[in-house]
Amino acid sequence: MSLQGGLAIERMCFLAGVSKVGFYRYLWAQDSWHEEMAVRSEVQRIVLENRGRYGYRRVTAELRSQGMLVNHKRVARLMREDNLVGSEARQYQCDLAKQRDCGEIYVNLANRLKLTGPNQVWVADITFVRLKREFVCLAVVLDKFSRRVVGWNLDRTLTARLPLAALEIALESRTPGPGLVHHSDRGAQYAHAEYFADIAEA
Repeated sequence: MSLQGGLAIERMCFLAGVSKVGFYRYLWAQDSWHEEMAVRSEVQRIVLENRGRYGYRRVTAELRSQGMLVNHKRVARLMREDNLVGSEARQYQCDLAKQRDCGEIYVNLANRLKLTGPNQVWVADITFVRLKREFVCLAVVLDKFSRRVVGWNLDRTLTARLPLAALEIALESRTPGPGLVHHSDRGAQYAHAEYFADIAEA
């Protein structure tokens, strides 16, 4: 389209050897893909901001409140494809009645410590990386002093194994001594028993 200049669509299609119907079908497919990625991006953001507690109905309501005209079946499909179904995430959530099984909640020390070197505070988080045709999940462990990534893992699904693999890489590459502070947002994946076990063993 940037090369169109003063040429009509019909003339351009003739010169390129394509049909006008095929050209418009291509444009429609591109628009559909961009719209699909925009909706998927918003679904990812809403689920992450609410730590996996929102099911497809609440995500649909949130999207509609933002002016996006989507139905709940489409949202449910996107959440299934990206492994963001609310009920799956909720099984790992902690509440005060289950702290004994899910791990104690500690005081946030990450912003209180005066850092003098590496391997004193590690910060962990998960984000989504937008590729051309899909999203992938990226779990990262960052050394707060050096701001270097000490462990990471990339996967197509958001599961408890995703950040666990990143943590294991960090522990293997750095072998930190006693006193290391690990900070995360205590989302569903970070509240998993295996993650707590690896931290305790380190």
